[in-house]
Amino acid sequence: MAFSLLPREDEYFVFFSQMTEKIQEASNLLVEMLQDKRENFEAHTKRIKDAEHACDELTHQVTTKLNKSFITPFDREDIFTLSVALDDVCDYIDAGARAIVMYDIHEISDHAKGLAKVIQGLAMEIHSAVSMLKKPNGMNQHIVEIHRLENEADDIYFRAIGELFQKQTDPITLIKWKELYEILENATDRCESVANIIESIVLKHN
Repeated sequence: MAFSLLPREDEYFVFFSQMTEKIQEASNLLVEMLQDKRENFEAHTKRIKDAEHACDELTHQVTTKLNKSFITPFDREDIFTLSVALDDVCDYIDAGARAIVMYDIHEISDHAKGLAKVIQGLAMEIHSAVSMLKKPNGMNQHIVEIHRLENEADDIYFRAIGELFQKQTDPITLIKWKELYEILENATDRCESVANIIESIVLKHN
């Protein structure tokens, strides 16, 4: 790869790895939250918010460094786009947790738990893929798994929405759950966007 031929600033790779660690932390907390009791939900959301704030700060550090860097390990636009996409994943995880508390959802559905588990798996695969950006040999297995998991999330989402409209008679409850499912599904979509961005970077510099 051309990465090895360029004077590089490895700090960008460190930032990306730190961001994916925060995504993993937030996704793990979301899974824990959805398996916990309602009275503990707010404590989980605060911890998820802390991870999301840390991810925001790392995104800011990437942008600040880009403004000062003369040479970057790959295209400046790709560095920025990847950092924003990673931050978006953490934002959606945070939004999902906050929606549960905001809508005063008491009992968590199996579909929501399933989507959270998929997000957790996606977070792990994203971390593995990002960790291989400098030397992407073998990365493809993680990219393939991200796409597979996103398809699994789509299946869960469509089943959840179908069941919601078939069985839920209270319109307010329907709106709450529809919003939550959409937020969680958006998190999985953004994970796939991250994979697409990584694939594009590797193709450009291979």
